[in-house]
Amino acid sequence: MNTLSNCLTFTRNKGISMNKAQFIAALAPHFNDSKKEAAHAVDIVFDTIVRNLAKGEDVMINDFGKFKKVDRKARMGRNPFTGETIKIKASKKARFLPAKGLKDVISGERKLGPAPKPEPKPVAKAKPVAKKAAKKAPAKKAAKKKVAKKAPAKKKVAKKAKKK
Repeated sequence: MNTLSNCLTFTRNKGISMNKAQFIAALAPHFNDSKKEAAHAVDIVFDTIVRNLAKGEDVMINDFGKFKKVDRKARMGRNPFTGETIKIKASKKARFLPAKGLKDVISGERKLGPAPKPEPKPVAKAKPVAKKAAKKAPAKKAAKKKVAKKAPAKKKVAKKAKKK
């Protein structure tokens, strides 16, 4: 599942593609700017499509398209480097067939309406934040202790220097 969803790209204009992270970021405003919830929704959709295709069931989304599992027969092929004939095994593939509505939008025959706007965020009242007084007294005492320890050492050095 992860390999499918991580490799999934949505093509935009002129070959620029949208990856899964960008897709989630585009959906986040519809989930109160929660990328975590948007990612969860995307993962659920992808997982549902993959699980139904694995069972052999088609997934049809109106005005978007149909995902279906296709059986490919074994066939003979040719190695392009050596020219040798090889046998290609039978396999199962996933295929996407776009719906008429999607084809019409892509070809320009039909125009899309305005994009759905995300719901406004609920306004939460700000809670008063109680400031805690920082304990500065112990820090000053610790600084005095350090100074007190260093001061006698300097005096001893000074006394030894005077004796010599």
